[in-house]
Amino acid sequence: MNPQFTSTTFEIYEHPVKSHLGVVRGIIVRSRSIFGNIGAGLQTILGGNITILTELCEKTRNEAFEIMEKHAESLGANAVIGIRYDTTEVLSGVTEVICYGTAVIVD
Repeated sequence: MNPQFTSTTFEIYEHPVKSHLGVVRGIIVRSRSIFGNIGAGLQTILGGNITILTELCEKTRNEAFEIMEKHAESLGANAVIGIRYDTTEVLSGVTEVICYGTAVIVD
């Protein structure tokens, strides 16, 4: 999917929505590894940005976004609007990340 045709807004400038195809989503459930926990623990001692967790979060969000895009493409969409993310801690150290939006066809 063309990144130009994904948006957090409910329209894409100069590309009117021709058809709404419904809600699409990408879900990832991820846990931290023991090595990630140790590395993050060491970084918290020093303070500042905890890069190990930042990278894990960014990777997880990207994967959820890609799954959402594939879901949209499977419905025949060429765009996704109203994109949002949500997270839930399922268990201690286990987090669900969902990326969702509305699959549409635009001109």
